[in-house]
Amino acid sequence: MGFSSITHWLIVLLIVFLIFGTSKLRNIGSDLGAAVKNFKDAVKDENKPKARVTRRGTSRPRVRK
Repeated sequence: MGFSSITHWLIVLLIVFLIFGTSKLRNIGSDLGAAVKNFKDAVKDENKPKARVTRRGTSRPRVRK
């Protein structure tokens, strides 16, 4: 008899709801969702090739890296 029974999970879920309440759990869920979205956007932006910035009319020679 392990911790994989549905009755055990329902009891744990009930205790979590009693301790935190539904409003706090909803806030935690939305914060977690926003964090995942920001992470995905950052990864997507990192994969884009960066645009080259060129300056015209400057007297300094351009250094290529």
